[in-house]
Amino acid sequence: MNSLTIFYDARCGLCSRFRRWMLEQAAYVRLEFLPYDSDQALQLCPNLPHLRADQEIVVMGDDGSLWQGAGAWVTCLWALREYREWSLRLASPAMQQIARRVVHWISSNRIGLSHLLRLRSDDDLKQQITEVACNTGTCVLKPD
Repeated sequence: MNSLTIFYDARCGLCSRFRRWMLEQAAYVRLEFLPYDSDQALQLCPNLPHLRADQEIVVMGDDGSLWQGAGAWVTCLWALREYREWSLRLASPAMQQIARRVVHWISSNRIGLSHLLRLRSDDDLKQQITEVACNTGTCVLKPD
């Protein structure tokens, strides 16, 4: 496998922060992130709406393999150089149930956690960038 496509919620601060964090990490494979509700995501994976991508992360390999929920999180860790060993631990039979519960709790509470941690979503950040300042080559955020 040479690449992973991670379908995420661009309106969720936690999901957006996770995307930025993953892109900062050294990876074994190419990582592409698409908002789960984008036209490009639906073209790439027409079954996405049936996979509850609005509720849980969904990851697709370049071979068409799909993971969601805990399996998707473990796959994301598997792709990262510093975290592959952790992915193997979490995928072990002894840890799968714990990983599943933790991921389910985070997924169910991600919006509340985003607000609590003051994490801005990609969509929020896009809306705050002022068009006027960008034509100078430097973009600034509108004050809250």
